[in-house]
Amino acid sequence: MDLRYGLDDRPPPLERILLGLQWFAIAVPSIIIIGKIICTVGPAGACDPLVYLQKMFFVAALFMLVQIFRGHGLPLIVGPSTVILIGILSSPGARPQALYTAILLGGLLLAVLAWTGLFGKIRRLFTRRVVAVVLLLIAFTLTPTIIRLITGGGAEPREGVLFAFVMSLAMLVLYRLLGGVWRSTLILTATVAGTVAWHLLFPAAAAGGPVASAPLLSAFFRGFTTELAFDPGLLAAFLVCFLALAVNDISSIESMNVFVNDGDRGGRLRRGILVTGLTNLAAGFLGIVGQVNYSLSPGVVASSRCLSRHALVPAALLMLAIAFSPAAISVMEAVPPVVVGSAMLYILCAQMAAGIMVLTEGEGAAGLNGGLVVGIPLLVAVVVAFLPAGIVEAWPPVIRPVAGNSFVMGVLAVLFLEHGLFRADGKPGRRT
Repeated sequence: MDLRYGLDDRPPPLERILLGLQWFAIAVPSIIIIGKIICTVGPAGACDPLVYLQKMFFVAALFMLVQIFRGHGLPLIVGPSTVILIGILSSPGARPQALYTAILLGGLLLAVLAWTGLFGKIRRLFTRRVVAVVLLLIAFTLTPTIIRLITGGGAEPREGVLFAFVMSLAMLVLYRLLGGVWRSTLILTATVAGTVAWHLLFPAAAAGGPVASAPLLSAFFRGFTTELAFDPGLLAAFLVCFLALAVNDISSIESMNVFVNDGDRGGRLRRGILVTGLTNLAAGFLGIVGQVNYSLSPGVVASSRCLSRHALVPAALLMLAIAFSPAAISVMEAVPPVVVGSAMLYILCAQMAAGIMVLTEGEGAAGLNGGLVVGIPLLVAVVVAFLPAGIVEAWPPVIRPVAGNSFVMGVLAVLFLEHGLFRADGKPGRRT
């Protein structure tokens, strides 16, 4: 690919700022959307919306800078992990202290595995088919959350569903028609436009949202995880989530290595995973959702023809400044739940497409056995995701965080089928 700027090149100041604003526009929607989801439909008492978003901006910005200069050294956006979001949403009865203890320990374990080189052995479990199923599971298991968001926006449920359908369809049409930076910033643009449209179409419903005034500048250093709370079942569930997070991180780093091709893939990968582990350790300590390197960055590089890691510095600095401004955060936090759900629905369409692409690039679901390896985990996850809360709460507390977590059950099912019942050598399962 003919790139205008290489990895270590420094674009001119004005162009660097413009490129930084583009990266900022791409990074912000995921922070707002995931933060809003946790504070809207997450466990009770899990967060104070303004402070939670401040912490999310702070951690993402700080560790983006660390990754650029001391980690993988690639132009990759750092942001909240959808996998860890699923872990949180699938544990409605868990105490926030126990949730963030699990995230803290998961980050610590990931950092230790990267530092010692042991992660390579675990990495072998995630074949192409397993990775494809993990990508599909993220979309399937977030469906109940999206339903709650688009039907709980203050208006009639049918109005919320209709609005979400029109907004998501409009985003897909614009994705098809637009290109370059306009396509890259579509999520942010649609979130802003959707918020304005919702307020104009349903002013009574929008009036119920929180639009409280907030100070221009304020710190957020409170609500830390100073006392660890151990829940064995929850720790086991988050261990599976962190395995999936690590695969996501590896995919993001490897996809960007294609552009660099400088022979440092092993060292860059090890440093990147190490910093990701430390990032999640810090996220758990601060009491927020875990973080990951985003896989959408290669598309931005391809469209802008700029591989320079220095182009991300203005974006990270701006995010760091916003972290200390509740006034700026309050405007972003006021996005209606139905708009968040609509944007998330569009994102999950892309997530489904990514999973199907991975599945069809190799042997994928070829044959009946391959189809079972893919289909059974998805069905298991859907069933668990829509189980009535009363049934899940009746299970023993030790197994509830694992058995009641649709994503974890799906991952465990695909690992059992891929490496046990239908493993490639035909023992104990037969070849397709």
